Amino acid sequence: MVGVTRTTLIVRRGAGCTWLVLLAAAAWTWWVLRWGGTGNPAMVGGLLAFVGMWTVMTAAMMLPATAPIASLYARTAAVHRAPRMIAFTAGYVLVWAAAGLPAYALAAGAAQAGTARTATGTAVAAAVFAVNGVYQLTPLKDRCLAKCRSPIGLMLRYASYRGASRHLRAGAHHGASCLGCCWSLMLLFAAFGVMNLWAMVGLAAAVTAEKRLPEGYLVARVVGITSLGLAVAVFWVPALAPNLTHGGMGGMRTA
Repeated sequence: MVGVTRTTLIVRRGAGCTWLVLLAAAAWTWWVLRWGGTGNPAMVGGLLAFVGMWTVMTAAMMLPATAPIASLYARTAAVHRAPRMIAFTAGYVLVWAAAGLPAYALAAGAAQAGTARTATGTAVAAAVFAVNGVYQLTPLKDRCLAKCRSPIGLMLRYASYRGASRHLRAGAHHGASCLGCCWSLMLLFAAFGVMNLWAMVGLAAAVTAEKRLPEGYLVARVVGITSLGLAVAVFWVPALAPNLTHGGMGGMRTA
């Protein structure tokens, strides 16, 4: 009987994570089919279109890493687990959708920098790489990452939430913590291009490794040191920041 109960708990736990992983897989599939062959990593478009695209992109990148926490939150109640997980996930995604507003301004600015001289774009790229590299090595990064890696404290906090919107607010709070952890990694899209599929894959892998691997803190530091190295290397190899340096070629972007 104990074995059956334990098996049931494992199945339920896996079902919650699977639901979010499937949602992320759907977002990845849509992204690849819609944008994978555009060949224009610098495309920005209108605000609403950009925010919609940004929301799908961040959902694809972030949901696999946050699925265990969302599943854990749902399991803190004996009933209505599916609505809890849906509301928690919605709050999480809404925070990343809101982050699309400053991301749009950043992408538009990067597009302008990309039409300037290659030297100007290279300097901006170096600054972007340096900001990410420095932040990855700060105690603030470690604190934000700790919340994602050790969610028990968050579960205790969320247990005090009351009201009909408590699950949504719990997801939004976790989304804010995740944004605090990963904003500098997202900043790298200014150098690589928001529509750059390979950059999206690489950054998603870095985010998931930081949060889920036992060596997550080491991964964060390796990413930071690598980013600092790119801040120097981009002066010799401008193609490292194709969105800001015309792929390392001189001249103006023709769109």
